[in-house]
Amino acid sequence: MHPPREFSRIINRRRYDVETATLIASDTYWDGHNFERHGCNTFLYRTPHGNYFVVRVTQWIGERDTLKPVSQAEALDLYENQLSEHEETYADAFPDVQVTDA
Repeated sequence: MHPPREFSRIINRRRYDVETATLIASDTYWDGHNFERHGCNTFLYRTPHGNYFVVRVTQWIGERDTLKPVSQAEALDLYENQLSEHEETYADAFPDVQVTDA
């Protein structure tokens, strides 16, 4: 599956739109058989105003594609732990986050 080209929602009087946002990360990697993770894929976006949201695309009958705003902390967790395919560097995806050496 690919990220949707045209998908937007207004949530709490804020428009989240994949056309104007930057794709940061996803879980669309080739595992030898397909790109889909159990019939679904997750895409993390950052808006031009620095807000984050997740789009979940599904192939399952009876399920709908979803768009959900997430906090920066949730976006960081997704980027660092769950979404292995990074479209943007850490610094570009999270310009306000300072990374220190361990």
